[in-house]
Amino acid sequence: MKKTLGEIAELIGGEVVGDPKVRITELTGIEKAREGSLVFARDVRYLREAEATGVSAVIVPLEIERSVKPIIRVGNPDYAFSKLIEMDSPRKQTKKGIHKTAVIGENVKTGKDIYVGAHAVIEDGSEIGDNTVIYPMVFIGENVKIGSNTLIYANVSIREEASIGNNVIIHNGAVIGSDGFGFVREEGKYHKVPQIGRVVIEDDVEIGANVTVDRATLGETIIKKGTKIDNLVQIAHNVVIGENCAIVAQVGISGSVELRDNVTLAGQVGVSGHLTIGENSVVAGKSGVTKNIPPNSYVSGFPAQPHKEELKIKASLQRLPLLLKIVQELQEKVNKIGKIVGGIGNR
Repeated sequence: MKKTLGEIAELIGGEVVGDPKVRITELTGIEKAREGSLVFARDVRYLREAEATGVSAVIVPLEIERSVKPIIRVGNPDYAFSKLIEMDSPRKQTKKGIHKTAVIGENVKTGKDIYVGAHAVIEDGSEIGDNTVIYPMVFIGENVKIGSNTLIYANVSIREEASIGNNVIIHNGAVIGSDGFGFVREEGKYHKVPQIGRVVIEDDVEIGANVTVDRATLGETIIKKGTKIDNLVQIAHNVVIGENCAIVAQVGISGSVELRDNVTLAGQVGVSGHLTIGENSVVAGKSGVTKNIPPNSYVSGFPAQPHKEELKIKASLQRLPLLLKIVQELQEKVNKIGKIVGGIGNR
């Protein structure tokens, strides 16, 4: 990137405070900032760190009005900086066409300007939309529908009947449409319940590496538009995840759970089956959800409960050694008083 601060401000709709002619040559993090660098700061604390470096300018939120460094004031520094990264290093689709080693089944419909990499397999009756990229070693089962501008990285498996929307990204090793974990016990043995539903992934969803999304027993497992899923997440059969949710690494969601819109599950959250988590709720890391959560909640702990209550419990637990010592001292005093009183009564 080689632009003036004023030019960059126009690109992201920001306001320059300082010299708009400052030359920017790179986007970088605060820890690597130097002359020519542009960084972003979410708040005053990060701005102070940036000011202590040789950085040429900083993107800041609107509540920050001045700095010893030139700044660009915007509503959302994270978003503005990410847009600049995208402009500076756009993802390019340089390959088009179908590799000679790819295996394409019968009655497969392919859109314009697609790419199918080496040793990919697309089975009968599937459909691939325009500008979609399928990297090597991808498996796409029968009657799968994939929309336009979707990116599927190597070694992804998408099982039969799945539906993938437009502008979806699926990272390496993800498995979409594996059988749900359905078994019943009879005479001391487990018997498999047929899993004959499917998976539906709507537009603008991103799915991380080694994520598993199980097909429904009956009906559909659904991930709605705009949701982002981190690596190593397990989504069980018949789960419905609402729009614009964020599911962070190593989350496990049991069968028939419903997440309403704008839910965040932080890392290593576990959710028991057949529960509902209300819209705009946040579940803190390593929490265990064992009952329904109402909308607009912030919960933590195991079992998950309102975060403020969980903090009180943790604070109380830290005082247990002191409380135990106090109880022991009181017990000793009571024993001494008892001996004195007993001695008086025997005279």
